[in-house]
Amino acid sequence: MKEIMDNTKERMNKSVAALENELATVRAGRADPRVLDKITVDYYGTPTPVNQMASIAVSEARILVVSPYDASTLKTIEKAIQASDLGINPTNDGKCLRIAFPQLTEERRKELCKSVSKTCEESKVAIRNIRRDALDKLKAKKKSSEITEDDMKDGEKNVQKLTDKAIEEVDKVGAAKEKEIMSL
Repeated sequence: MKEIMDNTKERMNKSVAALENELATVRAGRADPRVLDKITVDYYGTPTPVNQMASIAVSEARILVVSPYDASTLKTIEKAIQASDLGINPTNDGKCLRIAFPQLTEERRKELCKSVSKTCEESKVAIRNIRRDALDKLKAKKKSSEITEDDMKDGEKNVQKLTDKAIEEVDKVGAAKEKEIMSL
């Protein structure tokens, strides 16, 4: 039974970590190098993430500087960023790209908050699915007489505690991201 609990806890923690990574790529008006994490560039026939091809630094609150390790890739990185769904246009000075993040409009902030809420809800559904899997495993062990009725009830309570804790963490992460988006 400990094995089921450990597995459930690990999977729920991974769901929360995946949510944090997903929300890190949401542009919140400030320059954050993680917004470029999902952008890939065709580098000699291989899709390569921008953060593996260039150093990305925050020069000012709203400006990212992308300095490619290989100067010949500057144009392809620029095109990949323009083609992305970030809605930002880098300026090329021949050595590096400067990406200025414009102030978000109120309407765009609300759209981003809706997107964050949707992503959080998807994480909660994933966590509930993990809970269901754990409960199914407990019932199977009870059916095959590997655990007693009392052990199963204790297991169900523990799984529910893990679920509540993970969902609380998702709410915390989502609220922090929404606060970041709505702050000017």
